[in-house]
Amino acid sequence: MQGQLPGVLQSLTPVLNHYGYLAVAGLVMLEDFGIPVPGETTLIAAAVYAGAGKLNIAVVVIVGILAAIIGDNIGYVIGRFGGHALVIRFGKYIFITEERLNKTEQFFNRHGGKVVTIARFVEGLRQANGIVAGITEMPWPKFVLFNALGAFLWVGFWSSVGFFAGNNITPIYNAITHYSIIVGVIVVIVLLAVFLFHRKVRAKSKKSSESTQNI
Repeated sequence: MQGQLPGVLQSLTPVLNHYGYLAVAGLVMLEDFGIPVPGETTLIAAAVYAGAGKLNIAVVVIVGILAAIIGDNIGYVIGRFGGHALVIRFGKYIFITEERLNKTEQFFNRHGGKVVTIARFVEGLRQANGIVAGITEMPWPKFVLFNALGAFLWVGFWSSVGFFAGNNITPIYNAITHYSIIVGVIVVIVLLAVFLFHRKVRAKSKKSSESTQNI
């Protein structure tokens, strides 16, 4: 399986030539529980290879989806059985109190499904997705469902782009990545705004309740 990948993906040529589907599985899985490796770009590069007949696109998609799901579930386990306790113990040093964590958990319980699904497409959120879900103790069945949905959409999208774009992948990838960063910032701002709004409403409700009791 010899050949060269275009533009930004060229550095992955020897990796895919040597390891093929194993590279897709390993790097996607590692990236999805927080290790800084090029999982997404490896998936795209493998899809470009598949478009050139060097890999099977169906296998790339299946391997990518399974690796993404497994990676995020490893992150979930890390967050659920290690992260929460560590946050409670050391979070005060970075201004994360147990009360704030509890409020985050409540928010994630209400909106976590949307966050888990959308996070796949946002750099930074994708890597922290499972760990945050675990720390906030999102119910595992719910996490698995939305995590699988996100993995299917994310792998399906990038595999299709890589497969059909071929040598034109570099400008397309750069453009989509640029806009995904903007979308990510917007998502974070919206989530923060919703969180602060709910916090303000609860505070106002609590104050009103205390005033009524005092009367």
